[in-house]
Amino acid sequence: MKLRLKELRQENNYTQKNIADYLNIKQNTYSQYESGIRELPLLCLAKLSELYKTSTDYILGLTDYDFPYPR
Repeated sequence: MKLRLKELRQENNYTQKNIADYLNIKQNTYSQYESGIRELPLLCLAKLSELYKTSTDYILGLTDYDFPYPR
């Protein structure tokens, strides 16, 4: 599965440190999520979806539609 973590982070002008601080994790841990070394936990996925205002499916690469689902 090709996560869009790096793409979204760069499009929004965030550093890995910014995102790691937002998720309350170490920068090295976030780097491992981006590179695919570690699996992204669901809670982090949900928080990133809120931050980027997109769907979790988009972050996970399951769709090319970057808008969130209506509530």
